Amino acid sequence: MARSTSTAKAAKAPEAAKKTGPDRQWHIIDADGQVLGRVASKAARILQGKHKPTWAPFLDRGDHVVIVNAARVRLTGRKDEQKIYRRHSGYEGGLKEERAKIVRQKNPIRLVEEAVHGMLPKTKLGEAMYRKLKVYTGGDHPHAAQKPQKLEVA
Repeated sequence: MARSTSTAKAAKAPEAAKKTGPDRQWHIIDADGQVLGRVASKAARILQGKHKPTWAPFLDRGDHVVIVNAARVRLTGRKDEQKIYRRHSGYEGGLKEERAKIVRQKNPIRLVEEAVHGMLPKTKLGEAMYRKLKVYTGGDHPHAAQKPQKLEVA
């Protein structure tokens, strides 16, 4: 009498994902006047590839995302004065805290990058997804040769 040793089935990639390699497209999001969280969640979904029928949680099937006008992204409520961005140098007493208003003046790209990074998986796969994100302060970007498709944020 033969018994199966494995009771759980291994997760398999969708057939379409196996047959073809990743077909990466480029998307552009204009953050001018848009709410930060909405821009970040849209970008995170595209980076993960959840908009594709071949999505699998263990494969990096996402596309490249270019976000322009990061300096003009909008924070709702009183987050400009109340939201605090923290980073640590690794040394004792090395915690640095800055309000969103100061971060926007010094490095507005950091606002968008941290928001998107926080919505991606905290694994090696998530880091690979994060590397496909390009954020620019103004409206110009050097990725015109990739012919990015414009995405609207609701």
